[in-house]
Amino acid sequence: MVVFPNAKINLGLNVRYKRDDGFHELETIMLPVPMVDILEILPADKTELFESGITLKGTPMEQNLIYKAWSLLKTQYDIPAIKIYLHKKIPSGAGLGGGSADAAFAIRALNEMFELNLSPLEMKKKAAMLGSDCAFFIENEPALATGRGEKLEPVQVDLKGKYLLLVVPGLHVSTAEAYGNIKPHESERLVRYVVTQPANTWQNDLINDFEASIFPVYPELKNIKENLYAHGAFYAAMSGSGSAIYGLFNDEPEPFFYPNTRLIKILKL
Repeated sequence: MVVFPNAKINLGLNVRYKRDDGFHELETIMLPVPMVDILEILPADKTELFESGITLKGTPMEQNLIYKAWSLLKTQYDIPAIKIYLHKKIPSGAGLGGGSADAAFAIRALNEMFELNLSPLEMKKKAAMLGSDCAFFIENEPALATGRGEKLEPVQVDLKGKYLLLVVPGLHVSTAEAYGNIKPHESERLVRYVVTQPANTWQNDLINDFEASIFPVYPELKNIKENLYAHGAFYAAMSGSGSAIYGLFNDEPEPFFYPNTRLIKILKL
């Protein structure tokens, strides 16, 4: 079976407080975007992983989220070994959810291939065990995410026909680093309400709290955001805990050039 796990971006991200379990309470909108990996899963006598494209060299198979998804289901269901072919096109460490999408799409594919008859809710529960963003990709629709990112509610966000200009710089912001510098606080501008306002008001009201702690450490990220506004974006922000920066445009933007980048891509939503 071949599936195409897609990326996501965050529209706003409020880090409200640190919970007793060590996680942070979040509020964000997650939006699927049309940039995809290619994942093929086949029954096999021995579980193996073959990677191409943008790969993490030297990463053991057991650390791959697709393998972990199969292993999780294997403990509860009588499913065979599998061969995994993964062609990575979504950059890692960028806040785009590529690894989480791979895991969630693997759960969906395994559920269908081996007729496990898991409901979307059951699949989301299992996906949440693999990572905070994973559950989002089961239904893969715009959603308000709270908790540590696993509590999802449908949300109406209409950006159809708009353009996304995505810039992934040549640096990696680790999740641990991002959360280590964050200062949680309760925002007066809740994401769930800001996105209901006209998009031309988002620039001042739709905030990613990680920018305040990450931009001083990596000023080039702030420069990319400012350049996106200079090129006509009606909204620009960092996705998740970075390092990808995106701009939203009413019309297809001119090609955007910025030094030392891993990826610059224009997508129609």
